[in-house]
Amino acid sequence: MAALASLGALALLLLSGLSCCSAEACVEPQITPSYYTTSDAVISTETVFIVEISLTCKNRVQNMALYADVSGKQFPVTRGQDVGRYQVSWSLDHKSAHAGTYEVRFFDEESYSLLRKAQRNNEDVSVIPPLFTVSVDHRVRGTGGCAKWLALSCLSLAKSHIQA
Repeated sequence: MAALASLGALALLLLSGLSCCSAEACVEPQITPSYYTTSDAVISTETVFIVEISLTCKNRVQNMALYADVSGKQFPVTRGQDVGRYQVSWSLDHKSAHAGTYEVRFFDEESYSLLRKAQRNNEDVSVIPPLFTVSVDHRVRGTGGCAKWLALSCLSLAKSHIQA
């Protein structure tokens, strides 16, 4: 019985050792970012932000788990079908989505864990360096374009029915 307990403890120790050491850090990340933000408030109810990145690491780490932080709110980052491709998206109501630059900070598992711990302990999270950051430039174009086009189309349609 004691041998079985020792074997179980050894297995648990090995599994915990493997899980803590299996995630290799990305050394000197190189990114190619692209992004999209909703530009017209008429055709949608929220402003949508989509950030796609292509990531390569000097030490050739692939398929990393990544997390994004935007203004103190965290989001999971999904891996694309192609190696090294990642995407994160989020939305805000139009009133909250101000025009300007949004800093999207990306974290690997280790730095994300440090970020969450600092948040739980009400510590300064700005001292935790991200793996990399992507700046997203969002310009609000308002309700002009589509709304004016729809109004003119309806007016034109109504006018043609009145003349007929």
